Amino acid sequence: MKNIKSFIAQVLGVVTALVLFTACENDDHVPEFTLQAASEDVAFQNDFLAEYLLSDETSDNIAERFVWNEVDFGVQTEVSYQLEGSISADFDADGAYEFDSGTLTTTNASVTVSQFLIMAEGLGLDDDPATTDEEGNPNNTGTVYFKVSAFAGSGEGTDAVTSRSDVVALNITVVEKSADSGAGIQISSWGVVGSGYNDWGAFDDAPFYTTGTDGVYVAYVNLIDGEIKFRENNLWDNNYGDTDADGTLDAGGDNIVVTAGDYKITMNLNDNTYTIEEFSWGVVGSGFNDWGAAGPDAKFFYDYTTDTFKVGVELIDGEIKFRMNNEWVTDFGDTGADGTLDAGGDNIAVTAGYYMITLDFNAGTYTIEAADILGVVGSGFNDWGNAGDDYSLTEVNPGIWVADNVELIDGEIKFRVNEAWDINYGDTGADETLDAGGDNIAVTAGTYLIRLDLSEGGSSMYSLIAR
Repeated sequence: MKNIKSFIAQVLGVVTALVLFTACENDDHVPEFTLQAASEDVAFQNDFLAEYLLSDETSDNIAERFVWNEVDFGVQTEVSYQLEGSISADFDADGAYEFDSGTLTTTNASVTVSQFLIMAEGLGLDDDPATTDEEGNPNNTGTVYFKVSAFAGSGEGTDAVTSRSDVVALNITVVEKSADSGAGIQISSWGVVGSGYNDWGAFDDAPFYTTGTDGVYVAYVNLIDGEIKFRENNLWDNNYGDTDADGTLDAGGDNIVVTAGDYKITMNLNDNTYTIEEFSWGVVGSGFNDWGAAGPDAKFFYDYTTDTFKVGVELIDGEIKFRMNNEWVTDFGDTGADGTLDAGGDNIAVTAGYYMITLDFNAGTYTIEAADILGVVGSGFNDWGNAGDDYSLTEVNPGIWVADNVELIDGEIKFRVNEAWDINYGDTGADETLDAGGDNIAVTAGTYLIRLDLSEGGSSMYSLIAR
């Protein structure tokens, strides 16, 4: 018995030694990872505006969505990013007036108008036309600076290999309030309802906007064949029709017959009259639609926050003009190539690209600025880009994109930027919420109004409204 116990003890000793030896051997082979310099430096991918207009009325809107490339440090670990903004080119200003996105794992980040306004405050800018700088110039313009950094891991990059972009300088302008502007143009409580617009309330009424005259309101609306009325707060408690079809507003009056088209509707509650007139502005030319031979003009949409008309459009090399109602009765060009709208003026030379065009009839000017333009793509529209261009949407307010009369067929669609897949949106949960890179959206054949909300603090919702 004693010999057996001795034998077992010897065996256990050998096993223990082997385990300890193996453990020591493993301790000497801890895997090591070596960070490498980025294969490609981080850099901004989006085009920036020549000027960013800032106002309290649009403070919740996105001023700019910064987009940059994905960076590879040669290791299988998370890569993080950080977007920073400053009122100093050296990024050494008071932190209260700087922007810091914190650690991000995405390759894009949005900065709101309100965040730009904080930086504007740090520069001493304001919206009071009575204040000026030391030289007597308007005190509402300045420059802010942004950069993005990429680093391995989830920290702030202080102990890791880091890639930093070039610094971009952005021009900001705080919109000054004129003495008689009051609260500016606003969405009124009145709207257009009917079979000629929203099937008597199947979706929100088309809004009327305030004007410079109390009691006078204007709406810019795309109608279909049918009837309309005007009502307040999307309710029937207070509504107007026209019993005698004489242009007079009658409380609870008869429906107003309309035909399909784009219209400007003016309602005057001071004398209870209204007018409905054909009204649309569009881009025409060899730089877009072969002077109308290759399709309708690119339609402008009204932006009440700036009292201007805007259109997002893809142009080709050529020339363009702006004309009213897709005909040559009223048109504008630019004879001096100075950004001024001239009635019947010279053609405007353009180069291929994606643009946001703005018409300001108050100032008699226009701008054509390179921009990221969202479009509709899919088997439900253009065979995923194989059967023609995407259908361009227009950003009528920062982050709010619209299109009307979009002809879809049975299939699926998504929304993407500049006909590329770098930035695209679908709907993964089929809950009418936009998801970056989300699932395709099933659609059925028909004509649609489309609205996307990508504004900062917005709903991220979209709507496809059959007409």
